[in-house]
Amino acid sequence: MEGASEFAIEVEGLGKVYPGGNRVLRDVSLRVPRGELFAIVGPDGAGKTTLLRTLVGLIAPTEGRVLIDSIDVVKDPAEAKSRIGYMSQRFSLSETLTVAENLLYVAEIWHVPPGQRRERVSRLLRFSRLEPFQDRLARNLSGGMKQKLGLCAALIHQPKILVLDEPTIGVDPISRREFWLILYELLQAGSTILLSTPYMDEAERCNRVGFLLGGRLIATGTPSELRATSPTVVLDLHCADARRARRKLAQDLRFPEVAPFGEHLHVAIPRTESNPEAWVRAAERLGIAVRSWKLREPSLEDVFLHLAAQATGEVRQAAVAPASEDLNDNSAGRR
Repeated sequence: MEGASEFAIEVEGLGKVYPGGNRVLRDVSLRVPRGELFAIVGPDGAGKTTLLRTLVGLIAPTEGRVLIDSIDVVKDPAEAKSRIGYMSQRFSLSETLTVAENLLYVAEIWHVPPGQRRERVSRLLRFSRLEPFQDRLARNLSGGMKQKLGLCAALIHQPKILVLDEPTIGVDPISRREFWLILYELLQAGSTILLSTPYMDEAERCNRVGFLLGGRLIATGTPSELRATSPTVVLDLHCADARRARRKLAQDLRFPEVAPFGEHLHVAIPRTESNPEAWVRAAERLGIAVRSWKLREPSLEDVFLHLAAQATGEVRQAAVAPASEDLNDNSAGRR
């Protein structure tokens, strides 16, 4: 479109307050360039679904504005919606129609010309690998097949902007992988995709990521940018009793951030720390049996947990670096 913005989606100062004063979104601003895959990541209750439903015009914002393909969603909702393919978190098609019948029905709703409907449905069925199941009732589809069908329905009017609300929740690993392969094909064809997900491994696959917490966008960037901005690195401790070890570390101000990962504990220590062995010895002096340890860069999940702790005021400031204390400790076991 001539004169169109370089951004497919533009959000400025978006806020949403429900009746009763429940504020769900707080001053959210973001821009998604054309052809980008952008992930919104956050825990349950962070406001992800409300944000996406506001972007596609299903919920009116209390403050701010949303532009889809340079069109104001509030001022011209019909035109804005015509540019978007939206897939809700829950399967919203008819369980009593077949796969093909559902797509033909959605094509009629979107006023796809009658002469083009069957050809368009056939193309989408081939594209999604659903062609062998086109005569199967939707209620008899697996979770992964239902998600593919939902995506096909969102694509029936050939939008270039897709908004997907946690599209792989409850989907088996194989179907999840197939779904992502379809998304990559859409990206290569020039689509712009904004999706929400609780899965950090999915966020790693995206061009950029936005962390949403308590209705606020607390950070945005590429996965590598977000990891690089972390002031901490991860001391990965493999402990004999991780649960007990976590309790002990959590009681010690020298270890302000500790997160469990199976039999391991991830301890955030300053990126500038030059003596991680001293932190290990400090843990051992608390009675923790450390089987092995290694220092590594933070994952996206580590970065999110750190930012979330900061945002909620749960990060405790260590008065003295454990390394400095431990180096002056004459207890047994010091090198």
